Amino acid sequence: MSTYTLIILLIGAGILVYSLVYTLFVAKERKAVRGDIDTEIPDQVQKHAYIRNPIFITYAIFFGIVLIMIAYFAFTWNW
Repeated sequence: MSTYTLIILLIGAGILVYSLVYTLFVAKERKAVRGDIDTEIPDQVQKHAYIRNPIFITYAIFFGIVLIMIAYFAFTWNW
């Protein structure tokens, strides 16, 4: 495995682990609130609704890695 692949793998795995932990933390916080009434969304999440969403982060990482791989193979491929 090349150094490039290892670096991309570690960065992606780190962000996925962070997203999982963040999702579990938010879910645990929501379970602590009892009742049928909806509660307010925290201010930090309201300000950064898309940036704080682990699903969007995962998609952004995936497409970023795909674009980097396409560029890498386009420049290193022997036509």
